[in-house]
Amino acid sequence: MEMILSPRELENLASRFKILAEPARLQILTALCNQECSVQEICDRTGLLQGNVSKHLRLMKDAGVVACRREGVWRYYRVVDTELLSLCANTRRSLTEL
Repeated sequence: MEMILSPRELENLASRFKILAEPARLQILTALCNQECSVQEICDRTGLLQGNVSKHLRLMKDAGVVACRREGVWRYYRVVDTELLSLCANTRRSLTEL
């Protein structure tokens, strides 16, 4: 399979893979893959500290992977880049077939 990518496409692709290159962000994606969650719920599901979760969510939001809505003092996050979830699922499946 041949792929010809422009420099901009290469940068965009690299940025997407950078999001996946951190285990904590993968844990957060896993916590959010089927439902919207508050930061506290993500912390409870992952065992990560609130400051760490908030930092990663900010990066993921800036990259267009998750979206946030506010309800009172709570922030709720959901995955908006479902293709990224598909990529994770496909990669996981290919690793188990090795």
